[in-house]
Amino acid sequence: MAIDMSAPTGVGRPGDSPANGTSRGKGFRLNALTALIAGAIGYLFGHWAGNAIASGYQQVQGSGQNDIAVILGYLFGTVGWFAGLGALNYPIKKIFGCEPAGDEPSYEKGVGKYFRFTLDHKVVGVQYLFGMLTYFFVAGLLALAIRTELLSPTNHIFSPDIYLEVVSEHGTLMMMMMTSVVMGPFGNYLIPLMIGAKRVAFPRLEAASFWFTPASFVILLSALWMGGFQSGWTGYAPLSIQQGVGQDSYIMAFALMGFSMICASTNMIATIINYRAPGMRWSRLPILVWSLMATAFMMVLAVPVLIDGLYVMALDRTAQTSLLYGAHGGSPFLWENLFWFFGHPEVYLLAVPGFGIVSELAPVFCRKPLFGYKTSAAGMIGVSVLSFFVWQHHLFQSGMNPDMRPMFMLTTELISIPTGFLYLVGMGTLWKARIKFDVPMLFVAGLFFNFLFGGLSGVYLSDVPADVTIHGSFFVMAHFHYTIMGALIFAVFGAIYYWTPLITGIQLSSKLGKIHFWTMFITFNSTFLPLFAIGLLGQPRRVFEYAHRLQTLNDWVSISAYLLGLSLTFFVVTFVWQLAVVRKPSPKNPWHSRGLEWQGAMPPLPHNFDTIPVIQSGPYEYGDPNAIPMVEWGTNGDVTAPASVGGAS
Repeated sequence: MAIDMSAPTGVGRPGDSPANGTSRGKGFRLNALTALIAGAIGYLFGHWAGNAIASGYQQVQGSGQNDIAVILGYLFGTVGWFAGLGALNYPIKKIFGCEPAGDEPSYEKGVGKYFRFTLDHKVVGVQYLFGMLTYFFVAGLLALAIRTELLSPTNHIFSPDIYLEVVSEHGTLMMMMMTSVVMGPFGNYLIPLMIGAKRVAFPRLEAASFWFTPASFVILLSALWMGGFQSGWTGYAPLSIQQGVGQDSYIMAFALMGFSMICASTNMIATIINYRAPGMRWSRLPILVWSLMATAFMMVLAVPVLIDGLYVMALDRTAQTSLLYGAHGGSPFLWENLFWFFGHPEVYLLAVPGFGIVSELAPVFCRKPLFGYKTSAAGMIGVSVLSFFVWQHHLFQSGMNPDMRPMFMLTTELISIPTGFLYLVGMGTLWKARIKFDVPMLFVAGLFFNFLFGGLSGVYLSDVPADVTIHGSFFVMAHFHYTIMGALIFAVFGAIYYWTPLITGIQLSSKLGKIHFWTMFITFNSTFLPLFAIGLLGQPRRVFEYAHRLQTLNDWVSISAYLLGLSLTFFVVTFVWQLAVVRKPSPKNPWHSRGLEWQGAMPPLPHNFDTIPVIQSGPYEYGDPNAIPMVEWGTNGDVTAPASVGGAS
């Protein structure tokens, strides 16, 4: 079986749409605006149908709406959204016996392509990058609203209900959207380039994975206009069953993001396994590819469990079942187990790609091979496997089957071993290296510093006696912000500074980048390090009144959070200014990387490579004057079957 990795060098077939590969004329093309209009029409139709089905018997107090109408509105609105993008043209033509254009991506110039359904993996990667940054900064604004409320223990800006709604919205937006912050932008853009492929395996799945995210984002934000939800990002029953229609936004938004993750991970696995260039053995894969492969398998296995739990919750709210409602024979423990079976692997969906990025960048700036390449790959696989055996440590305080606590304490502590492998690989790479502290390397160093606090504090939370004491406190919040924002987000910014010259051909200012790093690093630690003390002193999460003796610490944290917000705003302004106004051309391969993605044109050609690359060696053989060049350029044509494409490691 041969895999045709060729792609058109110019536009697609006559009549094909550069946006979606479907037939079109020269007139107006479907885009995000038409999708928004079609989505609104779909929502109105679904809402009307839901009211007709419910006949008013399920109307939520004071809202004038019912759960059936809202959920059906979101469902039909999502269908309208994809129809308005033109994403459904291909399957509809197939259903009616027409022969649509193929799956080969076509290429076009101009900014308009970023607002359309496109099959070009590089366009999808850029769509993801700016989409995820938008979601992150909106969630950050909600965080600043939380810290503003906590400036005083007695003088309040929000009512208790609104405060809980803001907290829930912030947590859900961060945890839901940021799961794809590496897989989306860098996985989609870079993986084909890093493995020598001209396209991804399933370009329509890849494009759909992105366009699920803005629909999910809009639906989640709509909860604020529908009374919100107060169940937090975890959505614990029975509170989530008793909430108003804002909880339906949580259900649908999380479900759509779940479908996005499944589409992205399925495409990623198929691409890495089947589309590697000749000579790209498993032992020569870039470590970022290994990390995203492990992440994709975690997504495929964990996310369907979340969607199942959301379906059960939706049934309780619409069909009057009582699967999660203990008073009527159900059990809220069902939701807790379904949610955390996804929720704890999700933590590693965030951490593993972050370590993949820093392990990819560190050898470039240390000019030495990656220390323990096989150990790093094994650590990622070990984390992926063990992440499915630790979920019940979130339920130590639930009262459910205390006899299980020792086993889950053991598995939670065991997962620190492969996680430690990843950290030690980084330390080994830095050891005795002549490090060049360019901006990306500063963010790599910042991650290692921050993750030390996050990892050590996690040991206490895995221990039952300690967890019983500090569970539900600000200590826990400090821990997961250090492991998620302190690690993942620092890795993401390092990746942005590192790969922006490749993606855009524009060189970012080193001076502005260093100002961004140092202000962000100092204010991040000034914000979250005191939260460990606040938690140990007894302040619980999700409350807006606290002991007066803790006001000074809380004020310090809030002021630091404002400064952290300013550092991120500084990045946004300078980043856009450099891309849109300054546009300083970058030299070819400015970091002198051996990575395959840097060996071709910059920015990459529309079809990635004119000829198929033949891989001769690994990507991390720095410091060896006799090292064989990583790539030899072959000829155009088909690539043989997967077994001979990748070879044996």
